Amino acid sequence: MEFPMRHLPRAAVRALFPATIAAVLVFGQYPAGAADDDAPKGPAVTVLKVAKSCFSDIVEATGTIIAREETSVRPERPGLKVTEVLAEAGETTTAGQVLARLALPEGGTLQVTAPVAGVIATSTAQIGNLASAKGEALFTIVARSEYDLVGLVATTDMRKLAVNQQATVRIAGAGDIDGKVRRIGPTVEPNIQQGMVYIGISSQKRLLLNASGRALIKTGQSCNVAVPLTSVQYSSAGTVVQVIRRNRVETKRVEIGLMSGGNIEVRDGLNEGDVVVARAGALLREGDPVRPVMAAEAAK
Repeated sequence: MEFPMRHLPRAAVRALFPATIAAVLVFGQYPAGAADDDAPKGPAVTVLKVAKSCFSDIVEATGTIIAREETSVRPERPGLKVTEVLAEAGETTTAGQVLARLALPEGGTLQVTAPVAGVIATSTAQIGNLASAKGEALFTIVARSEYDLVGLVATTDMRKLAVNQQATVRIAGAGDIDGKVRRIGPTVEPNIQQGMVYIGISSQKRLLLNASGRALIKTGQSCNVAVPLTSVQYSSAGTVVQVIRRNRVETKRVEIGLMSGGNIEVRDGLNEGDVVVARAGALLREGDPVRPVMAAEAAK
């Protein structure tokens, strides 16, 4: 049943118009079922904020341990018999320390002393054995306890090396020892395309000569924003990272640099504070809606 407008009281007509206009505005501008693009939707994705970090440029060298200077200890006279041994291989000695005593043919005793301080590398001294100036050395001493790791480095990394660069030398059974680049070889082995570097080590520990070791040489440092390795994808389009903006996926091409501890330096393409997908994958595509969850919250 219709009620023509003219039959309504004037007050009722005035009251009806504002409500009608409001309804038109609301339903005209925001149709039923429409949602704000910023509202969280789509799958939950673990994300994190990009932060700055510093990376060390490390060059690796592998090789063997040698004595930088090895001193042989013998008596000056021939035909002497060892009567007492006062030092053993592996012991640290001081300059002038008595290492052994020998019996002289005419009677009396000759003392054999260490000409330098260091670590006794080898010893053949045994009571009753003969010793002479031209025979086998009674003792060999690593002078001043100084060793070298003689290592090989890839040709592409040789240009990064410089004398006095700091290094960490890792030797099985001896742990990590501080070292320093002492000398850089002038040539490259043509068959293996590797160059030689000498890493100086000073250690009061007894290091086994000819033992294998590895040196991590710090050749420089770079500070930039960083992301986990899992955030980076390698594709035909280049190296990319998935960034979240307004709850949607954006694929950003990046230039990467150094790596350390599961993170990688990003030299171009990202800014500090950008939100990236912690574990990027092919299931997420450009423009996909997602519900970002910060990594710290996801771990709870």
